[in-house]
Amino acid sequence: MVTPAPLLVLTDRHQARRPLPAVIAAAVAGGARWVLLRERDLPVAARARLAAELRELLAGVGGTLSVAGADPLGGAAVHLPAAAAAPPPGLALVGRSCHDRTELAGITGEDYVTVSPVWPTASKPGYGPPLRPRGLRDLVRFSPVPVLALGGVESAFQVRAARGAGAVGVAVLGAVMRAPDPAAVVADLLAAATAPPQPQEEPV
Repeated sequence: MVTPAPLLVLTDRHQARRPLPAVIAAAVAGGARWVLLRERDLPVAARARLAAELRELLAGVGGTLSVAGADPLGGAAVHLPAAAAAPPPGLALVGRSCHDRTELAGITGEDYVTVSPVWPTASKPGYGPPLRPRGLRDLVRFSPVPVLALGGVESAFQVRAARGAGAVGVAVLGAVMRAPDPAAVVADLLAAATAPPQPQEEPV
């Protein structure tokens, strides 16, 4: 399985500096082609409307919208939490959040996983110390499916380190949501994500 893009943008309207569709539109302008809709606290109808709006933004550039949880909200791509049941049948793309070897050992029909937290991040305080590239490399080698590095990814240097550790790409939340210029941030991170990986000998 090849992931839709080497950069996955995760949404968080509470951190976004502008309305979420505007932030995603800017991210798409910067080159983003894969977005994960979170916003699990929204009512289902409101979340479905938001999914449709973001899906339309991505459709114009051939992009992909994944939805956090088992309900794809009218699409065909979901991203499951670590403890969720087996992937629903008939979907085009299924991902799962993982944090250690035990969770990776439970992978069945998923196409990819995110592994986190790779660097310190306020959004993943309950999953132990950051893996850093050395810990990421260990989990990449253990994983049966492609791995995206998640957690504290804010710079091109970190993206290169994640790629050097074997990740096929990175998943980014705060660096894009909080950015004054999401397009510029995405373009910078995407350039690093698409460059040939350089092995990292030391943890970063």
